[in-house]
Amino acid sequence: MCLGNHLFQARKKCGLSQEEAAEALGVSRQTISKWETDETLPDICQSQKLAALYHLSLDELTVFDIDVKEIEQAIERTSPETEKKVDWSQAWAKKYPILLEYQKEVDVKPYAAQLEAMLEQLKSGYGYQDLDAFLVLKDILAKVWTEREKQTGAGGAGE
Repeated sequence: MCLGNHLFQARKKCGLSQEEAAEALGVSRQTISKWETDETLPDICQSQKLAALYHLSLDELTVFDIDVKEIEQAIERTSPETEKKVDWSQAWAKKYPILLEYQKEVDVKPYAAQLEAMLEQLKSGYGYQDLDAFLVLKDILAKVWTEREKQTGAGGAGE
């Protein structure tokens, strides 16, 4: 995605028309259009004003990772009904085959019991509902993984 399209998406997400954005920035609607079609680029002062208007940091406005943005948007658009239809282990196993292989080797019961105890601690200690406790535990696991990657320099599957 090019910068212009990113500016367009940011404006739309804020629910502004080109006219409204132009008026707020003190430029013409045609200027907004030219920025969004990559005919011209806003200067740094205009970019700062755009970022403020669109409730983004300057980095978020100008530096973006299309893959990350597409994933974030896909998550936002996914309904709970669709989420229930997805076999996440199967989907992720395409990238990480261990997600299917371990099920033939690992006795899951002792791990499940320990995880269940941790979930109950989160629920009783913080008043979380089931889903919130699961999400917190998932996030804790992700943070542990990230920290281990930093310490060991490992990051690939199987390391």
